[in-house]
Amino acid sequence: MLTGLRRRVVLAALAVAGLLAVPATVYADGGTGGVQCSQDDPRPACDVNAGIPGQPGKPGGGDGGQGGDGKCRNPAGQEIPCVRDGAYAGADGCYFAPADPSPSTIAALGGQPAGEGGWYMRTCYGPPVSFGGVVWVAGAAPVVSPAVLARQARARLDLPRVVVRMNPPGDQLVNLPVWLALDRGSWQSVSATASVPGVSVTATARPVQVSWSMGDGMTVTCAGPGTTWTSGTDPVKASPDCGHVYRRSSSGAPGGSYGVTATVTWEVTWAGAGQAGTVPGLTTTGQVQTRVQESQTVTN
Repeated sequence: MLTGLRRRVVLAALAVAGLLAVPATVYADGGTGGVQCSQDDPRPACDVNAGIPGQPGKPGGGDGGQGGDGKCRNPAGQEIPCVRDGAYAGADGCYFAPADPSPSTIAALGGQPAGEGGWYMRTCYGPPVSFGGVVWVAGAAPVVSPAVLARQARARLDLPRVVVRMNPPGDQLVNLPVWLALDRGSWQSVSATASVPGVSVTATARPVQVSWSMGDGMTVTCAGPGTTWTSGTDPVKASPDCGHVYRRSSSGAPGGSYGVTATVTWEVTWAGAGQAGTVPGLTTTGQVQTRVQESQTVTN
């Protein structure tokens, strides 16, 4: 496999032949640079300029990027930051960051190009405007950004099963408090990691609330797993943090019982490669059936 400057020269030759369009690029080895080609007869030629962030590179004829002094400049020769908003300066004075375009975006850009390369977000700054867009950089190895790895790590999260506790256990009674709780194993943070060579990102899911659909048309939202009722507790005492009182029996419900569903909402954060953020949260559910009866009294 061709690497480094040799590969860039080969790409330049292909560009001269009209076989490959080579914009200013961020290369697979972390280098920045570009290829400017002229197809004027009788001697078409390409100028190659390249540099590696944080290391001296070839000035490339003053076309921008990083020069031999380790500084980055735009095509006008003005010094610019080598890294801006997490992206590296290219030879055109613009900045390139790994991108993860959606299938619809790729289709709008003409489809996935063949051959080695990667998608990058190209952003150009310069008064009074800044502009940019997603571009395909031919010859650059595909780069997975930490944000992309975060979504992969999220997909690997193995969230615990939601185990519902209706307290006191057994049938419930109209007008008496029901303590709502989840098994402690259902309410704990979990993590998963996704990696590529040189980059590792860990996603962590943390339960933040549980929504109880009680089957009688009422919903109860609690900020925690609830408290388990213990034997000897006054039966008319309400739960200290998560409970419900049924006002009618379940005799008219299908099967003579209410379906109680607990839906746990998970907040998912990620960290890695010196960055951190959040990704869309997750939910898990558990369900039980409970009969609610009315206590009967006899008056003499």
